[in-house]
Amino acid sequence: MSKAADQGADRSRYLVGALFGLAAVSIWAGWMPITRLSVTTSLTPYDLAMLRFGTAGLLLLPVLIRHGLALDRLRWWQLLVMVVGAGAPYSLVAASGLRFAPAADAGVLTPGVMPLFVAVLASVALRERIAPGRKVGYGLILLGVIVIAGLTALLPGQQRSVGHLLFLTAAFMWACYTIILRKAALAPLHAAAIVAVGSAVGFTPIYLATQGLHFTQAPLKEIAFQMLFQGVVATILSLYLFGKAVSILGASAGAAFGALVPAMAALLAIPILGEAPSSNDWGGILAVSLGVYLASGGPLWWRTWMVLPAGATERT
Repeated sequence: MSKAADQGADRSRYLVGALFGLAAVSIWAGWMPITRLSVTTSLTPYDLAMLRFGTAGLLLLPVLIRHGLALDRLRWWQLLVMVVGAGAPYSLVAASGLRFAPAADAGVLTPGVMPLFVAVLASVALRERIAPGRKVGYGLILLGVIVIAGLTALLPGQQRSVGHLLFLTAAFMWACYTIILRKAALAPLHAAAIVAVGSAVGFTPIYLATQGLHFTQAPLKEIAFQMLFQGVVATILSLYLFGKAVSILGASAGAAFGALVPAMAALLAIPILGEAPSSNDWGGILAVSLGVYLASGGPLWWRTWMVLPAGATERT
């Protein structure tokens, strides 16, 4: 095969991986405005957590039965951290934040800040060193947080600050999950099954005891939609799509697509919620987006279109 044909095949492979990555982050970004619309109208964060993990737990139960709890790789407390960090408790905290603050803020302060928390935890728990280029990215993330959350905190009587605190807490919870997942090296679907089934088993009795069947008070169409979106699309499909992107592009390049979440969440919130970010907010969104991209080790655009050899993005 000629060099031109090889380059064409590599470019096509990149585009296919990029489509998978864009599809995954579109779902993540859409979760913010869709969840905010729901928790400010017909359902509560508890209802959404029940619908999400009740559905996903049932669908992923065969996966857990087949692969088990991975106790050869995980201790019991690590299993608990996984379920809390990415399961029903995480969903409750993140969705509760959306009752107080805009979806655009959630996009910045949860998936946007999570890499910063992961880096701090990894340096402490796993003794990983942070490359200089990534430090620039983390600095931009911190700048974006200050622009969006710091300035709001200075204003009196702002419920938005409560949402910001909850978003940052959710980001820290997911970072803890990420560290455990990285150390255990579990397959994504296996990890999702542990989280989903563990959440369903642990949260369902609590929900029924405290909330009864509150979610049944919502319109049937809303219940069906949230079961599909929260339980299947956001919890299972996005994981598969992101896994495909990583398998095609490599871990660093695949993770770089997460940099699109803050901006995409802000853009989607405009037609869904009618929430338009201020000029200051857009500055914070751009700073965090660029910071996440640099911190993830994503490839520079000119290197991408020069068509690096397979696997080169892993060394960015």
